[in-house]
Amino acid sequence: MELKELLKYDDIVIQCHDNPDADALSSGYALYWYFKHFGKNVRFIYRGRNPVNKSNLRIMIDELNVPVSYEPDFSEKPTLLITVDCQYGQKNVTTTEASNVAVIDHHNYVTEPDCPFEIRNKLGSCATLVWDMMKNEGITVDDEPLLSTALYYGLYTDTNHLSEVSHPLDRDMIDELSVQKSVITKMNNSNISMDELLIVGRAILKNEYVKDNKLLILKTEACDPNILGVVSDFSMETDTVDVCVAYYIRPEEVKFSVRSCIKEVHANELAAFLADGIGGGGGHIYKAGGMIRPDAIPEREGQSIEDTIDELIKERLKSYFEKYEVLYAEKTELDTSDMEKYEKLPQELGVVKLTDIFPAGTTVEIRTLEGDISVKIDENIYLMIGVEGEIYPIKKEKLEKSYILKGEPYERELEYPPKIKNLQTEESKTVLPFAKTVLSTATTAIYARPLTKSVKLFTAWDTEKYYSGEPGDYIAVREDDAHDIYVIRKDLFPKLYRKVEND
Repeated sequence: MELKELLKYDDIVIQCHDNPDADALSSGYALYWYFKHFGKNVRFIYRGRNPVNKSNLRIMIDELNVPVSYEPDFSEKPTLLITVDCQYGQKNVTTTEASNVAVIDHHNYVTEPDCPFEIRNKLGSCATLVWDMMKNEGITVDDEPLLSTALYYGLYTDTNHLSEVSHPLDRDMIDELSVQKSVITKMNNSNISMDELLIVGRAILKNEYVKDNKLLILKTEACDPNILGVVSDFSMETDTVDVCVAYYIRPEEVKFSVRSCIKEVHANELAAFLADGIGGGGGHIYKAGGMIRPDAIPEREGQSIEDTIDELIKERLKSYFEKYEVLYAEKTELDTSDMEKYEKLPQELGVVKLTDIFPAGTTVEIRTLEGDISVKIDENIYLMIGVEGEIYPIKKEKLEKSYILKGEPYERELEYPPKIKNLQTEESKTVLPFAKTVLSTATTAIYARPLTKSVKLFTAWDTEKYYSGEPGDYIAVREDDAHDIYVIRKDLFPKLYRKVEND
């Protein structure tokens, strides 16, 4: 759905969930501003039992002029109702009758809405979603410092002070918004009430510690999601804690926060594992978070839903730690006697000569769907665009050994076109216009076999970040380098390699 599709309506009500947080308020504010910009009759409301009373949110509403009103008894029937940061008909939003309904949200689908909708559950905030929808229509908030600050604060709070940001659009919005930092500081310093401070203390006192994994599990009372970050960040200061999971349970959702201080556990991977099939999770490798839907969890006979969720979280944590074998390629040599020999299939990929974009010696940040990559440009560093659009640096020597440069422009639609930013001047450029087509060659063979157990592999060229492999994926090693070990997804393997028949 595009926002401009909704401009055919004039009487518009924007409604967020019944207990608005900063993200709901900021994304609703942005929608209100958009429709006002086009001269529409628009209102922004929330309903439910209680008005907003948290100090930071009251500051946000007052200082940033958020045009929201508390309407518990709202009975009008607008021509168009837009639910934002929530989904129409769900438990966390009071149902409002309307002639037409649209949904804008960044949480997982509960059920696919039977109305126009835009739902992107990989984004860190609904604020990012609305910002991107407006930007795609050429509408910016560059001259609106109060709205810009609200959008930033929406993402800031929904990603635990930006520590759980993972999508490049979230990072783009952070970079592009003009923010009143003094207001952010004021709201941040009013973020925890005395009651919430007591919630933190009670959660820490009731901790559950798993010694074998140096894992701390903390269950809090229902609270602002930011409190989970406070609990888990504080707990990670403990010398015997490597991983921490803090969570709370509400009837409509379970929120959780994950922290890790060891390279063998990526917090974002653990968050995704906890929520697999029943919610969503993501973030950074050391700080992450997520949400679980209670209605997606099968009931267990004789148990309350809360006991079932408690048990499920502990079961999934146990399964995660038992699941993986950890391999360090620098110290490992695989037995290739039971592995087949393969060679690369010719593939047309993309390559960018970084000195075509910025001069040699420039320190740049390359923003991709997989994360930000910082490199110092020189004549020997190129950027590859892989078979699935993945982006990674490659040295000239390896490029010339494994690929033939065709010289033709490389044209491809990607979910997120990578950008490159000069860190000295802040100038940003899109990478794809500089890309040329290359053809992979079969100069080096590999040995490979399917995995029978999940692995975490630290490669020889990156000893700090592992690559995960699941049963059925392939573990491979180059014929000419016993320590060049890597994992190839099972769906990609037949597209990239063919078996070498015996002579």
